[in-house]
Amino acid sequence: MKKILLLITVCCLMANAVSLAQTSTEIIDAIVKEANQNSQLEPLAHELMDVIGPRLVGTPQMKKANDWAVTTFNKWGIEAENQEWGKWRGWQRGITHVDLVEPRVVSLSGMQLAWSPSTGKKGVTAETIIIPAISDSLAFQKWLPAVKGKIVLVSMPQPTGRPDDNWEEFATKESFEKMKAERDAQTEAWRERINATGYNTRTINEALENAGAVAIVQSRWSSGFGANKIFSANTKKAPVIDLSLEDYGMLYRLTENGDQPKIKVVAESKELGTVPTFNTIAEIKGSEKPEEYVILSAHFDSWDGATGATDNGTGTITMMEAARILKKIYPNPKRTILIGLWGSEEQGLNGSRAFVEDHPEIVENIQAVFNQDNGTGRVVNISGQGFLHAYDFLGRWLHAVPKEYKNEIETTFPGTPSRGGSDYASFVAAGAPAFSLSSLSWSYWNYTWHTNLDTYDKIVFDDVRSNAILTAILAYMASEDDTTTSREKAVLPINSRTNEQYEWPEPRSPNRDGGKD
Repeated sequence: MKKILLLITVCCLMANAVSLAQTSTEIIDAIVKEANQNSQLEPLAHELMDVIGPRLVGTPQMKKANDWAVTTFNKWGIEAENQEWGKWRGWQRGITHVDLVEPRVVSLSGMQLAWSPSTGKKGVTAETIIIPAISDSLAFQKWLPAVKGKIVLVSMPQPTGRPDDNWEEFATKESFEKMKAERDAQTEAWRERINATGYNTRTINEALENAGAVAIVQSRWSSGFGANKIFSANTKKAPVIDLSLEDYGMLYRLTENGDQPKIKVVAESKELGTVPTFNTIAEIKGSEKPEEYVILSAHFDSWDGATGATDNGTGTITMMEAARILKKIYPNPKRTILIGLWGSEEQGLNGSRAFVEDHPEIVENIQAVFNQDNGTGRVVNISGQGFLHAYDFLGRWLHAVPKEYKNEIETTFPGTPSRGGSDYASFVAAGAPAFSLSSLSWSYWNYTWHTNLDTYDKIVFDDVRSNAILTAILAYMASEDDTTTSREKAVLPINSRTNEQYEWPEPRSPNRDGGKD
């Protein structure tokens, strides 16, 4: 009789295991089908990048994006809200127009930097001037009055507008090596020129505007055809403009050769005072363990030289699409699934750091955080972030992912904890298991990262769709896992530079009142 009962028990357990496996397989198949047959990635990208546009912290476009995300989640039956975490300098970009007016007339390709002072609608017209090669800071102070009423060119002109891979493909080896050597020498000479002034590339702008410069023009080339890095102005009166490599080089040569060029700069913008800034948080409530959390994470803000398509529009729409699919296929998760679209990542992970600081009760009960940030490519790397047993649970979850969505992924276990770079680091510092879904480059650094070219057309939707499927399956597996993830930390390696053992990063407080400096 005991043998019969034991046999029945074993059969029941096996039947339950088979049933669970079938259920898991069915849900995963349904996730893949929904993602491929009813993808919302393209309309989401259009609304976010084309209609709303760049999402600089403190701008009306950022708040518009927050409100749009809440409305979109609600439309899918997902509760969402904007959670205020701080305040920021409010600023609104307007028209930028730059024209060469002497010795000939042509419109130039440029834009004002974020938080640039405005010229007003009439703009300013003035001759351009170059920072000279001087012996020391005293000589610079003697020269400084010469900038009054002028527009100052503050960047080194690039010796070539061709990326290195273009040279490597077409130039002779000797010509390529010669160009690089000359460029290195020119770069070092320019560095010495700036250092001799007693300032650096950031602080010199304030000295120039205080001496009466009416505008400052730079060109921060990103080593790719047509690509420039666009960051922020640090002036209070003089607008700061970034010009394309091509136009800046032409303007610099005209100035250097005594052709007395004049340009007209119109840089309209508005100061909006201090404004609140938000994280958008959405929630699919857990049915069995609602006080434990799986978090889908991406930063929502961007720089505003373009529309922030791959930094981080693609991460945002990946998490939104994964949430949409989960709500439709897996509407009653075991654990609560949160979607965090963070503000002001670009200024120091401020939104996610604020969330970690404000919600210790959530952070203490995180099962996993999945973060995607670095571009449009399919995920190819996941690190255990220094959690000793990350292999156990990440390995289980990845095992359930169909081969075509994981066959390029390399894993590193236990890995080392990130100290920055993207929002998962805010959670790692607090000891929560948070992981970066790191993607293929697609020339991210030089062509889209913080550039004027980071636009909708750079999105590779097949790769983003793959990432949404991967994220949804990982979230499903993490939610359903019978075990709670371990937070035990690995012994960290020795720093080869200092010969001291690495220490786990400490949580850092956010800047909750930014943009004032």
